[in-house]
Amino acid sequence: MAFQKDALYARLQPHFHERIRRDEPLSEHCAFGIGGPADLWLDLVSKEELFRLVQLCGEHRVPLLLIGNGTNILFADQGVRGIVAHLHEKEFEVENEGDSALLLADAGLSWPSLVNQLASMGWSGLQFTAGIPGTLGGGVMSNAGAHNKHLGQVLEWIEVLDARGVNAGEPGAIAVPQIRRYSRDELDLRYHHSRLREQRYVRWSEDGSLLPAPHALIEPPEMVLRLALRLYPDQPEHIREEIGAYEAIRRAELPREKRSGPVFLDPEGQRAGELIKRAGLRGRVFGNLQVSPRNANYLINRGGASANDVVALISYIRGEVLARCGVDLAVDLELQGEWQPVKTHTMISAYARREAYARKERRR
Repeated sequence: MAFQKDALYARLQPHFHERIRRDEPLSEHCAFGIGGPADLWLDLVSKEELFRLVQLCGEHRVPLLLIGNGTNILFADQGVRGIVAHLHEKEFEVENEGDSALLLADAGLSWPSLVNQLASMGWSGLQFTAGIPGTLGGGVMSNAGAHNKHLGQVLEWIEVLDARGVNAGEPGAIAVPQIRRYSRDELDLRYHHSRLREQRYVRWSEDGSLLPAPHALIEPPEMVLRLALRLYPDQPEHIREEIGAYEAIRRAELPREKRSGPVFLDPEGQRAGELIKRAGLRGRVFGNLQVSPRNANYLINRGGASANDVVALISYIRGEVLARCGVDLAVDLELQGEWQPVKTHTMISAYARREAYARKERRR
């Protein structure tokens, strides 16, 4: 969708100053360190700024993508058209209700920081999130969890900025986003799933290629702003012990290198990493990428990998697991940006040939 990048920058720069940047490399805003530029990047400091920005983008039909810490996003090599924004509100308060408490927290907070602060205050209930990357808002979208627990078990309600009416508007029309509150029961919370994520899953084409989900003008159409979580009192020392135990498990299981993942959702009763291992792919090197030898559901960027390389390898892994294990894996990453068709089989065949040649040379 075309728009005048320089004209929009000139309009917004007097208000945002150094918080707006042109051609921002998105590789600096995701866990995997991959991705082309955003036409415009905006650091937002309040919900009011986000509200006004959504209105502006709706009126002038400028694409807007709001992201958290980028832990489960793969940005296209061609980058993202329009504005990519990050909301920096990171406040929380605890309302003590005697036997329990209600945590009211901004969606931009990161799990590790929040959990450790609550431990010092003697509030328990979120230890299982220790070590989970990303923000609270992203955690709600995917119903994040670990160690057989998930966010839906402690969530009371969320507050969102609903831009669906803005997306349906016409150029020049002024549509006002709405603040809405949803209870836990209204979110269809299941394993790594919520109603908010329903339209964001990637799809497979008939030839086995990975396709991004359809994108609206304002993404996500319902932006998580705030949430309420149930907490319980406990001794800080006991809470910290639990946090340490959970963090130790994650350190033992996850690769230490710059990585993307988990790439696939665990099928019911199985683990995607074990299926990839059974397919003979754990530790395999494909060009600048490696299937992690520690946990095969993660991909390691060995340096210089492109987003197209990652998509090609994901498609190849899915095909191998389907052929060898009879399980069709669903992808747990989001694809954002301007994606071009990826010749999966051509790229992977070239990697496989180079790897076979290298093994042959090592045996000489």
